Amino acid sequence: MTDRIAFDAIAEDEPFAPFTRWFALAMQSEPLGETAMLATATPDGRPSLRAVLLKGADAHGFVFYTNLDSRKGEELAANPQAALAMHWKSLARQVRVEGAVAPVSDAEADAYFASRPRDSQLGAWASDQSRPLADRDELERRFADVARRYAEREAVPRPARWSGFRVRPERIEFWQERPHRLHDRTVFVRDGGQWLKQRLFP
Repeated sequence: MTDRIAFDAIAEDEPFAPFTRWFALAMQSEPLGETAMLATATPDGRPSLRAVLLKGADAHGFVFYTNLDSRKGEELAANPQAALAMHWKSLARQVRVEGAVAPVSDAEADAYFASRPRDSQLGAWASDQSRPLADRDELERRFADVARRYAEREAVPRPARWSGFRVRPERIEFWQERPHRLHDRTVFVRDGGQWLKQRLFP
């Protein structure tokens, strides 16, 4: 059992206040505290998993951004369900989220894209994410071409095929390390317009 942070009993009857509290601690204690593991599935149910940067979280859901033509983008278009897992080792805590997925609005995607470093914006134009690449030189040539194309422009526009998704949670589970492997698990399951709260055996 770690003594790095005090146990959180999670007194709330909804999951967003405790998530906000845990996420704020993770952002302070871990260099990439917002990172999440995103699981999607193909139309025939084969899972795939990768790390993404969680860029927004509130009562409406959990937001991340990507190329819509990437593997995850195509899987979500065909099967709009996803799961997230955020494990913060320094806190000895984990949060798991499951739910349906919907695209963010164009306004949200534009605002986030505008906030990215310029090189990241250029990279979004240069990369056909998840597609075969002949060699590293091809990618670097494409980046240089894009940089020249937008050299005289103050703002780099968002590519049409680059946007975001929001996981609308139907289940959120909080896990905390405890002594003797008697870990603490609290799950919230959406039931219509309310959340049902329950403890689980570790």
